[in-house]
Amino acid sequence: MHTRIFLIGFMGSGKTTLGRKLAGKLKYDFVDMDHLIEQTSGMTVPGIFSEHGEDLFRKWESDILKEILRMDHVVVATGGGAACHNNNMTLMKQHGLTIYLQLAPEAIRDRLLKSKTQRPLVKGKEPDELLEYIKELLSSREGFYLQSDLVIHGINLHVEELLNAISRLD
Repeated sequence: MHTRIFLIGFMGSGKTTLGRKLAGKLKYDFVDMDHLIEQTSGMTVPGIFSEHGEDLFRKWESDILKEILRMDHVVVATGGGAACHNNNMTLMKQHGLTIYLQLAPEAIRDRLLKSKTQRPLVKGKEPDELLEYIKELLSSREGFYLQSDLVIHGINLHVEELLNAISRLD
């Protein structure tokens, strides 16, 4: 079994929720990269974006990833854009198992509209505008996401199904 598992995908794809469950089943630690950035910086992700911009956030995200690469027996929920910047996808693939939780744009939109989590990249968008934004951003990110070791459909995904898919890779 891999000692580092990275869950990759668009915001709202279930990386944190599924990651916690997977870590529990494997008796691994769980790390949410965005939460770790918030703890380290003393700021919220939306605060970082508004005060310092996306470029600094992406730098901090890469720094946090390098810290995570020193950990073992960990399931990591990456940020939605983490795989797409600063050679992060290559690092994750070299040091662990990467899993893309794939969802259709409409499913992502529906989840984001119901989400209580504040997401700076989609704040204030109407449903139709949000769907177009998701389609555009997903189109630019999916080439990175699809480099994952495992691509799995994220709708109604249960942790047992994910464990079975992982065990078939070993």
